Amino acid sequence: MQVQWFPGHMTKTKRLIAQRIKLVDVVIELTDARLPQSSRNPLLDSLIGEKPRIVVLNKEDLADPAQTVRWVKYWNEQGNCRALAFNSTMGKKKLIAELKENLLELTAAKRSRLAAKGVKLQTIRCMVVGIPNVGKSTFINILVGKKSAKVGDKPGVTRGEQWLKLEDGIELLDTPGILWHKFEDEEVGFRLAIAGSISDEVFDWEEGAYKLCGYLKEYYPKLLSERYKLSAEDLELPAYELLEQIGRNRGCLLKGNKVDLSKTSKILLSEFRQGKIGRITLERFN
Repeated sequence: MQVQWFPGHMTKTKRLIAQRIKLVDVVIELTDARLPQSSRNPLLDSLIGEKPRIVVLNKEDLADPAQTVRWVKYWNEQGNCRALAFNSTMGKKKLIAELKENLLELTAAKRSRLAAKGVKLQTIRCMVVGIPNVGKSTFINILVGKKSAKVGDKPGVTRGEQWLKLEDGIELLDTPGILWHKFEDEEVGFRLAIAGSISDEVFDWEEGAYKLCGYLKEYYPKLLSERYKLSAEDLELPAYELLEQIGRNRGCLLKGNKVDLSKTSKILLSEFRQGKIGRITLERFN
């Protein structure tokens, strides 16, 4: 599934990050816990350089908890990087406490250097980055405690630059979501499209549903069978026929008892995104 989507404002965002990176102490990178690696923009590494980084695995309440633990552990073991799991129900107090602990740890060396010169680091400045629809605005709104950043369920809602002040001497620079020009790995495009990080207008829903069926029957057969009342024999079917069976079980039928694959595909993808099938991670840590 070839999926490409790079609106013009993302080029502007790339320039903005490159220009502002020197102003911040730490980069907070939001990822989707259901696809922790695929939802990271490889362009950011060159833009951010060696800046300390906190990787926030958002929507962890929709992801496989065992997989999330492994991914958090992995990033915590990387140099100059920390990770935390997050979801929209996390309270402001807990989120700020976890964030501040990581920020103090990552800025310890800089604060020591400044202290040796008789200077105290009064404010820790952070840049919040991430691909479209990964939940940056929700994350910021919880931190600030009010709706300071526009929230939407479509990629590309945040279009401007915003500096926001938090308590405890923390400032955030919000940036619009940014993707990259070309997905070298087709599986990356598939995962991003399935999770809703790419406009639904630029990918084939049915092909996405086939691939999701194949993945779910391999790694989450119990969740799939329980949600769509599938038998053990159904789970042995090829992805195309399995999707048809899901459509039949849901009553998505056209004249002549033919399955409406378009409607069935949209049901499957929508229910995955909403977590109705269960807690699923599309990218497993091996």
